[in-house]
Amino acid sequence: MPELRLHRRLDEIPASTWDALNRGGHPFTSHAFLAGLEAHGCLDPEYGWTPLHAALWEGDALLAAAPAYAKGNSHGEFVFDHAWANAYAQYGLDYYPKWLIGVPYSPVTGPRLLSVDDGSKRTLLEAMREAAPALGLHSLHSNFLDAADLDAFDASWLAREDVQFHWTRDPSWRTFDDFLGALDHKRRKNLKADRRKVCEAGVRLRVLDGRAARGEPMAAMHRFYVQTFAEKWNHAAMTEAFFQHLCEALPDAVVLILAEREGEAIAGALCLRSDDTLYGRYWGAMVDVPGLHFEACYHQGIAYCIEHGLDRFEPGAQGEHKIARGFLPTRTRSRHWLAEPRFHDALKRWCAAEREATRRYRESLAAHSPFRSP
Repeated sequence: MPELRLHRRLDEIPASTWDALNRGGHPFTSHAFLAGLEAHGCLDPEYGWTPLHAALWEGDALLAAAPAYAKGNSHGEFVFDHAWANAYAQYGLDYYPKWLIGVPYSPVTGPRLLSVDDGSKRTLLEAMREAAPALGLHSLHSNFLDAADLDAFDASWLAREDVQFHWTRDPSWRTFDDFLGALDHKRRKNLKADRRKVCEAGVRLRVLDGRAARGEPMAAMHRFYVQTFAEKWNHAAMTEAFFQHLCEALPDAVVLILAEREGEAIAGALCLRSDDTLYGRYWGAMVDVPGLHFEACYHQGIAYCIEHGLDRFEPGAQGEHKIARGFLPTRTRSRHWLAEPRFHDALKRWCAAEREATRRYRESLAAHSPFRSP
């Protein structure tokens, strides 16, 4: 019979065993990425991330697994449930700790249930729901689900939706100029003007994979990343050791866009890629150059996708300003189970209303497409 085992460190599971189930070799659910977060000081229980990975074993065979964390807050999740926690508090109930299936600090769509078959996904989820109360965990959540995992969650799970802005490649686009030509006149003119400002400021951009980025280029990227968080008075969770680890462990997944002026690195954007998608994750700059953020974080990524035949570009959470640069509103999905049935039933209506509001919002945004009419 399959047995649920909980792992407080991912390195308790051999990398080859975990990655054999990692659908499409997705970088954010790879053993190297998740174990690297743990090994290189990125996960601090003070900020709500205590590894409690769930694995369904049959003897020595791993049937299904989920990257999961016991959380004492909702920091770094990007699916906001603070209102739920406040409602619990008003009735004298504990919302935390909770159990999250997801990737820390990474609002990227991808696999969340790694398995040999769909039946094992459902068995894993049921085992986690049964285990949660005994572990003192009051709810179970899974964020940024891809389509392949949705059927594993039955109707007893609360369904939430949100909007991100993603770029999708048209097969007819062979160059960045082809993409520009598909934009309407105003958006094309503004985008070209932003690119010209960067060029006239003497800034040049280089795109490096993990092999070329290791060492000083990645050290510079980490300095830029820390600067961004310092300006926002926020906590920079990722360490330089983790960034360098990505270069060593996932060299083909790393895409570092480095901005230089007079031979000195002044800004950067760090992305990861899968076989078909580019994921924009971290940005920072030591010098304020008009248009540079758009060039490094968006335009260079689009050019990279076209050149390398990637189908999609997910540049990160939120941001209606991305529409003008070719990123269109896209639905994201999460699923939630609450052990307290009174709140679970009440929030079912709340979630339905939220989904309807999100649908209307997404449709209203779609009316502002930057692309020329056919």
